[in-house]
Amino acid sequence: MRQRLALTTLVLILLLAGCASSPPRGGQDYARRHDGAPSGPLPDVANIPMPVPRPEPLSRYGNASSYVVNGRTYHVLDSARGYDATGIASWYGTKFQGYLTSSLEPYDMYKFTAASKVLPIPSYARVTNLDNGQCVIVRVNDRGPFVAGRIIDLSYVAALRLGIWQAGTGRVRVQGIDANDPADVRALRCGGGTQAPSPAPASGGAEIYLQVGAFAEQANAERVLAQLRAAGLDNATIGRVEARDRTFWAVRLGPLSDAAAAAALAHRVHDLGLPTLQVTIPTQSP
Repeated sequence: MRQRLALTTLVLILLLAGCASSPPRGGQDYARRHDGAPSGPLPDVANIPMPVPRPEPLSRYGNASSYVVNGRTYHVLDSARGYDATGIASWYGTKFQGYLTSSLEPYDMYKFTAASKVLPIPSYARVTNLDNGQCVIVRVNDRGPFVAGRIIDLSYVAALRLGIWQAGTGRVRVQGIDANDPADVRALRCGGGTQAPSPAPASGGAEIYLQVGAFAEQANAERVLAQLRAAGLDNATIGRVEARDRTFWAVRLGPLSDAAAAAALAHRVHDLGLPTLQVTIPTQSP
């Protein structure tokens, strides 16, 4: 009995310090050497709601005040409030699907979640891609990533929404959200709200476009443009966009006749391995 108790205690200690990067071993999926995205069409991330920050009790697991991984000591914050860090984000997918996170919740790559070395579990954060201005709200329920220079490990759909899933990593800003303070939740909302709006049909004085990406470097936009045109999508263009006191180069397809045409075109773009976002742009007055 004492041996069994000791073994159970050891398992719990490992779970406290671990993340989905080191879940309970077993099963063919986990035995695969490489992680990756699921096969088949890309999910429509614009219609997957982001979490709404709400007060939650701290998890019984994964919140040790300090823990050691690979000889390095990490200290868990008491609150997400005021946390603001810039660095490299990575993501994890099929290899860890269904395995336990540090909070003992199953990892679900189709939810907007993340792993952090220091944010309390659970907590919420806004993550912004510094190369294209896209942002997501994530619920932190895991520990990691334990790789030098990386500050957050995103779920598959979060990485897809941010536009970093193909590269594997991206430059991001992570801002902790105090879910107990409505003012903090409002101040750090993403895109004017925590849930992606449904695409609206274009009305008088507006046109529908399909945005494939917005890039800080024009050369990156040119590469995506060339990929689209090589696939026969000749209505692809690049436009200069000023946002957040920065310049971005947006790659767009259109104008399109209606929302149905945009949805049909989105399937073609997804087959190329590229994400899309439907946008409505006011027409220029003559």
